[in-house]
Amino acid sequence: MSVWFGFCSKTRSSPAPTVCRRSSLMLFFLLSACMVGPDFKRPELSPEAKFTRNDPGATVSADIQGGASQNFSTQRDLPGEWWELFESKALNTYVSLAVANSPTIAQAEANLRQAQENAYVAGAGLYPTVTGNASRNRQKFPIGGGGASEIVANLNPFFTTYSLSLAISYTLDVWGGTRRNIESQVANIQYSQFQVEAAHLTLTSNLLNAVILEASLRGQIRATEEIIKVQQRQLAILQAQFRLGGVDESQVLQQLATLEQTKATLPPLQQQLVVQKNQIKTLGGFYPTQDIVKEFDLSDLKLPRKLPLSLPSELVARRPDIRSAEAQLWQASANIGVALANQLPSFKITGNAGNDSEVFNRLFFSGTGAWQITTSVAQTVFDAGALNSQRKAAVAAFESSAANYREVVLTAFGDTSNAISALKNDARALKASLAAERSARKSLRLTQQQYNLGAIDLTTLLLAVQTYQQAKINLVQAQAVRFTDTVALFFALGGGWWNRPNAAPIRDGRPLTIISAVPPFNRKQIQPVNQP
Repeated sequence: MSVWFGFCSKTRSSPAPTVCRRSSLMLFFLLSACMVGPDFKRPELSPEAKFTRNDPGATVSADIQGGASQNFSTQRDLPGEWWELFESKALNTYVSLAVANSPTIAQAEANLRQAQENAYVAGAGLYPTVTGNASRNRQKFPIGGGGASEIVANLNPFFTTYSLSLAISYTLDVWGGTRRNIESQVANIQYSQFQVEAAHLTLTSNLLNAVILEASLRGQIRATEEIIKVQQRQLAILQAQFRLGGVDESQVLQQLATLEQTKATLPPLQQQLVVQKNQIKTLGGFYPTQDIVKEFDLSDLKLPRKLPLSLPSELVARRPDIRSAEAQLWQASANIGVALANQLPSFKITGNAGNDSEVFNRLFFSGTGAWQITTSVAQTVFDAGALNSQRKAAVAAFESSAANYREVVLTAFGDTSNAISALKNDARALKASLAAERSARKSLRLTQQQYNLGAIDLTTLLLAVQTYQQAKINLVQAQAVRFTDTVALFFALGGGWWNRPNAAPIRDGRPLTIISAVPPFNRKQIQPVNQP
């Protein structure tokens, strides 16, 4: 029978391969036979798909930390460890530790292994199912009642039989429904692979943003403390003048109120700093009380000056959320074929062969064997339209996935365009903030001198102090934004996973096809990167 063609016995003259050449040829024939349903192709990218109308060129520069000019080029590629472009050894070490220790990535890796095993279950559907049965039956015939049973019982009322058998069942994949189901599960593997990369990219970008915000908050706290010192010195001067009768008490109280107001801005900043420190530890898989990571300042980071910029076609092929949506679309396409095959006749071969004997040691003697083989065809005649509705539901699911794919692509192009625009505009904002801070500082120094000479009143001085305080805070925030904009661009471009050898979509070293889930070709696995 054809159901046995896939196996070959072990002999002394051969090295006993698990699958012989006939098996491979038969499997190739099965996989290349026609399948009902659509064959999936990645949707074509619209010619209108672009990030910007013109070459973004280079950003303006400012003479301050994080103020370097950045330029874009499609000739550069994003490295797999893109966070290393910020040139901080401490940051690189902690990101590597966070990736290895992250429960989010561990969960995504486990989901990938689950998807692989589910695909292997589906792939086994191309093979017959063989079940072995062994039994011992002990029974007693009735002694009374007459007939042949009584005659046998009078000789020996107890009777024992032994039985060994193999049962085989094989559903022929005539319409390709089994192969479409395998294809659906393989698509789910691809989805899980890119979910791993999405988790990796989300973790690393969130971690970088948390580090940058922590550094920014430290800068804002230092700027606020600097303003407090200025106000305390001014208060000391006013108090001395008040004791000498040079100013009235209202001016002292006004300066004191301003000082306390400035002090009141410190606790919220310090609380935000605590939150960010805990966020960094949480993203790394650590508890708040564990002292794992150092404190970061903006001076610890270097702004990348040469920025890669993908082509539109590369973005569609690389960004994890787009590839995940593509995998869902592929799975929905395969499910249409499964639903169509379910509406067509099914062909099945079943059989069994074995031996029966009253004596165990004669179980394999001549004449004790028996076999049976059955072929059957089944077709649903009436189901109140259930199968037809399942097919329509599969088509609707495909249309939904297609709309979702288009939305994800549009969002990705919008994110990239926004990141490019933000880098250019926030570079100009930093330059303006630097000019404003320097002007406010000079203005404050001049105003203090004029106030000490009695040329201006206290209100003008307080206004100058307030202006400098806000300018200083704005400058620190503008510096941080340059870094977060760069992280946003790297995130929008997909994170460079294609340049990281242990990335989930490429660590196996082969493309995903139906045969990826079919034994014995389905067992090439690599240990997840964050597993011991």
